[in-house]
Amino acid sequence: MKYESLDDGTVLLLREPTMVDEPGSLSFFQGLTAADRQYLRVDVTQPAVVQRRIAQAETCEVYRLWAFDGDNIVGDGALEFSDERWRGHLGEMRVIVGSDYQRRGVASLLIRRLFHVAEERKLEKIVMKMLQPQASIRAVCEKLGFRLDAAVPDYLKDEDGRSQSLVIMTCTLDEWFREMKDFYEEDNWDG
Repeated sequence: MKYESLDDGTVLLLREPTMVDEPGSLSFFQGLTAADRQYLRVDVTQPAVVQRRIAQAETCEVYRLWAFDGDNIVGDGALEFSDERWRGHLGEMRVIVGSDYQRRGVASLLIRRLFHVAEERKLEKIVMKMLQPQASIRAVCEKLGFRLDAAVPDYLKDEDGRSQSLVIMTCTLDEWFREMKDFYEEDNWDG
């Protein structure tokens, strides 16, 4: 559990979910705009899906981190692990933030914490997959050191059944920590 402040002074609690949080999670996902929901891999407005996601977090199959403003979930981050030998060094990261909290630094907070969890798990590379229209999360990823690895045309279908290109971005942990170290060591904090 950790408290983090946004630039506007809002203090968020970042913590892992428990089954007690199921109603809040349902409320968060049901409150997402249709535009945001169209890019989700699964229908997280269904209680069974939310229960499965929390259970995966409780058994450490997936590390899940939620951002709370008071009692309300405002962001959801996940780092999925693989027990497959050929993908064991990779973690797949996903982040979704409620529309009232987008472009306020919530995604960056979640992603930074997920990188630290990846380091603890001794992962080497983080993968983020998104659909082509998700420009805002791509911009956050680029700012945090992710690089575009591939764009696969017409690979997935969105909630409306339209074909979308899959964008795959990756970042090695060594590179990410080096970039963050350089950022924090820059001597331009006065301006």
